[in-house]
Amino acid sequence: MAVRIIYVRHAESLWNPIGKYQGRLDPELSERGHKQAKLLAEALKKYKPTALYTSPLKRTYMTAEYISKELGLEPKIDEDIIEIDHGEWSGMLVDEVKEKYPDMFRQWLYEPETIKFPGGETLIDVYNRVKRFQEKMLEKHDGETVVAVSHTVPIRASFVAGLDLPLAKFWSFGCDNASYSILDYDKIRPILYKLNNTYFLGDLFVPALDAL
Repeated sequence: MAVRIIYVRHAESLWNPIGKYQGRLDPELSERGHKQAKLLAEALKKYKPTALYTSPLKRTYMTAEYISKELGLEPKIDEDIIEIDHGEWSGMLVDEVKEKYPDMFRQWLYEPETIKFPGGETLIDVYNRVKRFQEKMLEKHDGETVVAVSHTVPIRASFVAGLDLPLAKFWSFGCDNASYSILDYDKIRPILYKLNNTYFLGDLFVPALDAL
């Protein structure tokens, strides 16, 4: 039994370029993000997916709408792939977090598996729900290819969960806006087939900011 999951990070939002933690807050795509999403949708067509899942937040759902139009798939909302709840960090700039929560910021960078965002989630919470999503995909779509439009934290956690790695390896995977990665998931021999593909963006590519 195996399912191919194409993990898509949403295209650029209005807050990505300024380095603001989004969490469960709900900014829309930027003008560049709309252009990225269109190119992303075209790049995914060759994989012939049979299902499309998305986080409910605007930046993911708007990205999924471009994919839906290009591939003819109806977006299905799944709360298990929503962004981590950053709690009190939500809406703050990276520099503001560094100043107000210096110890916790270092913890997030170097011991992410131990963090509990004040008023928000732990990384273990995210790990558990993305693992549940993988199990659902394996049960519902064995032998198929599905697209999951999500966010940087659940996508990185998905690689850790899918490859059965320690959660401390969370930061080991790149995850830029409008990128896609492919995990061939089964319980015996999972394979990370592609990682952080953005070649199709050309001049629209913008590297992700650290710590977001």
